[in-house]
Amino acid sequence: MHSTVNLPEFHLRNQFVLTGDGRISGTRGQEPWRGPLFRLLRGKETCAWAVRSDVPQNIAEELNGLAAEEPAVSDFRVAPVYAERYLSLLRGKLDTGPAFTFPEEVVQPSGTVFIEDIESLDHHFTGWKESEIPIRTPIVAFVEGGYAVSACFSAWRSDAAAEAGLETAAVFRGRGFGPRVTAGWALAIRASGRVPLYSTSWSNDASLAVARKLGLVTFASRWSIH
Repeated sequence: MHSTVNLPEFHLRNQFVLTGDGRISGTRGQEPWRGPLFRLLRGKETCAWAVRSDVPQNIAEELNGLAAEEPAVSDFRVAPVYAERYLSLLRGKLDTGPAFTFPEEVVQPSGTVFIEDIESLDHHFTGWKESEIPIRTPIVAFVEGGYAVSACFSAWRSDAAAEAGLETAAVFRGRGFGPRVTAGWALAIRASGRVPLYSTSWSNDASLAVARKLGLVTFASRWSIH
């Protein structure tokens, strides 16, 4: 991906469907979801943000004004300058974490396969629907005993980018399957001409470990109020 691309803005515009005035009207995920009330992405050079379309105009205007004054950051764990004001305006649930890009060199993992049907997924995982398969594709998995035990899929996708979603069955965790299927997914996304992305929460130690093992590069601090 070209270094001059504004990654926070790129991430924002590819994850959400935005109205003409830049408000969030929904997500590009596999299931209908209106998105967060407020999303702020702070990178090392630039910031990007958006307010959901149903937030009252006067509150949206104040959020936009405050976010426009947020500086770029070098420490991604530091809270936004106006964090307390955002929370007082919206009084929602806070979710924070890093957003990553993949390194230029991603090693092709061995032993992974593409999943195209629900049968191999519903043995160890719950909540999957047959109708989701085309939307989450590519789904890259590690299979044991004929069933997927770890799978990386497209949590959301657009024509330009996609973000990884990762599931590993509890009894198979700790065996290194997560990084392998995520690497396979990223290569498949690149082969389709899109940019693979990855994000998680600061509290998700297992997901952060996958990012470290793959050498993912943090490009922004994701800060959302739901």
